[in-house]
Amino acid sequence: MSRILSHRIAPAPMPQQLDVTALVDGYFTAYNSARLREICQLLSREVMQPGVTVGLSLSGAMTPAGMGSAAIVPLMRAGFIDYIISTGANLYHDIHYGLGMSLYASHPFVDDVKLRQEGRIRIYDIVFDYDVLLETDAFIRKVLMAPEFQKRMGTAEFHYLLGRYVWQAEQQLGVQNASILATAYECGIPVYTSSPGDSSIGMNVAAMALQGSALMIDPSIDVNETAAIVYGARQSGIPGVEGKSAAVILGGGSPKNFMLQTQPQLHEVLGLEERGHDFFVQVTDARPDTGGLSGATPSEAVSWGKVDPEELPKTIVCYTDSTIALPILTAYLMNQCEARTLKRLYDRRIQLLDQLRADYEVAQHSADLGLQSVLRETVPAKVPSPVATYPCGTPIRR
Repeated sequence: MSRILSHRIAPAPMPQQLDVTALVDGYFTAYNSARLREICQLLSREVMQPGVTVGLSLSGAMTPAGMGSAAIVPLMRAGFIDYIISTGANLYHDIHYGLGMSLYASHPFVDDVKLRQEGRIRIYDIVFDYDVLLETDAFIRKVLMAPEFQKRMGTAEFHYLLGRYVWQAEQQLGVQNASILATAYECGIPVYTSSPGDSSIGMNVAAMALQGSALMIDPSIDVNETAAIVYGARQSGIPGVEGKSAAVILGGGSPKNFMLQTQPQLHEVLGLEERGHDFFVQVTDARPDTGGLSGATPSEAVSWGKVDPEELPKTIVCYTDSTIALPILTAYLMNQCEARTLKRLYDRRIQLLDQLRADYEVAQHSADLGLQSVLRETVPAKVPSPVATYPCGTPIRR
């Protein structure tokens, strides 16, 4: 049989009782349902293994829709997510649930002027009181006054500290498994934000700076820490098992690029390796021909060194709404996969960064020696001083 023919499409009539695995495996037959089936099967069979480090990239208004507590937190607790890169907005709205606040399902055709008059906010078909924002802002600002925030830090440490306060609020309110940040604190999962100033959390950080807060979010720390996590993924810690890296991307935008740039950071900037992520799956409704995928379809990502070219068959893009795909994906993995031991990468991030720094220093030293050798062979012993000329013609020695 030709290699392009996988299997015959001949699903049986749907029974009255049907679990998620049978639904996906037996009835997601073509188009984007088939791509979602392929993602489910790839993740369950090859990615959710002990030696694979899994990063989740999160964009779009997922947490206001309840996707954090419903679908992402279960994956975190099962050890299926090792680190997260998210928009700040998703983490801000995540806090509402940790504080026991209420958001409501509505519809997208309400009168927005009336909502404004009533003091309500709308996110498409989600509606909540304006006080939800004010009370969340007040909570964040109060937390940021704590002494542990009065220093320079990356967003992983920032979210870990913030998550501890959200976790404490959950305990006091009797809220369970509601917040990504609280769960990340509890499970030692580092959470990064690629644009820390581009959210209400960042706005509150800026407000505290006007009051003399010494908190400084340093994106360079995040760039190096995420690169260190991906670099360290090559060492599985399991005898005889090769470590691998997987990128699971919901949406796109800045979090996606921040996750995928870890590989160019390693080989292009630091000169450490020539290899991309081993697994790349994405759920998106963007299109590459309009620039909506930021020039980063899997095949294009290979040219940047973001994806291992030998693993291109293990890259899948499903073009659909993440709020459709994620609950199905979570249910499938929870049904099919054994829970993994938590890697607790937050606790190990300094160790991973130290290893990255040590290897970079060795690579840099070797590169410097090579450059000196080339210069000795190609540059004359005496190099004439460069001469510049002012517009009027007067030569100036530099």
